[in-house]
Amino acid sequence: MQRISIVGSSGSGKTTLARTVAERLDLPHLELDSVYHQADWQPMPDDELRVAVEPLAAQDRWVIDGNYTRTGVQDLIWNRADTIVWLDLGRMTTMRRVTRRSISRSISGVELWNGNKESWTNLFHPDPEINIITWTWTRYAEVKDRYERASIDPRWDAKDWLRLHSQRDIDGFVAALSP
Repeated sequence: MQRISIVGSSGSGKTTLARTVAERLDLPHLELDSVYHQADWQPMPDDELRVAVEPLAAQDRWVIDGNYTRTGVQDLIWNRADTIVWLDLGRMTTMRRVTRRSISRSISGVELWNGNKESWTNLFHPDPEINIITWTWTRYAEVKDRYERASIDPRWDAKDWLRLHSQRDIDGFVAALSP
């Protein structure tokens, strides 16, 4: 495992796992959200996002976490990846995690990327584009279906697919990693 893409629903633990894997294997790590979400939560245009991600994706070793299928960035990453780790946790586990994380971030005021912070008021907004909890709930089935299809897509047959269904699976995966 030299080039690892970690994907899954929002709140599934992609970034947490990616940081752990990167540290354990001494690989550079890129969180796609940190590039996409510019100041004031403005999205980076798709073509600029590709340009920003290409230099790391072209390297021989990395961990990149995030989905970004509609931007074309995922194909760029997967064309280079040797391993795709899909965090396919249950909906309730994912919802519990994203809710806990979002509330914690809102209370602490921690900066996420580019000066952005999660706002307490966003957690009550009905628009999924504003409320990450609503986003996760409304997109969960779509994300699961997308990766179900991708895992059997012949384009990605040469990739090592790891589908992790639980924290126990994640812990076992991490424990098996050796630098």
